[in-house]
Amino acid sequence: MKAPALVKALEEAHQQLGVPVRRERGKFRGGRCTVDGDDVMVINKMHPCEAQMAVLAESLRSLPHDQLYIRPSVRTALEDAWAAQIAATLDAPDYGED
Repeated sequence: MKAPALVKALEEAHQQLGVPVRRERGKFRGGRCTVDGDDVMVINKMHPCEAQMAVLAESLRSLPHDQLYIRPSVRTALEDAWAAQIAATLDAPDYGED
């Protein structure tokens, strides 16, 4: 499945869970936030599809996505994105006190 179709599928998953998706332009990464007490997913429409997919996957991870039917190809892409996020976290330098 191509990146634009994955982004659309992940947006639909958010909407099925009651989290509207807004596409905005600006100097921000994107993510889920609260506006007037409601969860809203904001995507930077200037970013490439792969970056949008990563932001949507990160958000969906903390939502009750198990109750949704997600196509196998989309679920595989989600699991790959989550694994990449975990790997990036593990590879990040630790600047803690020694």
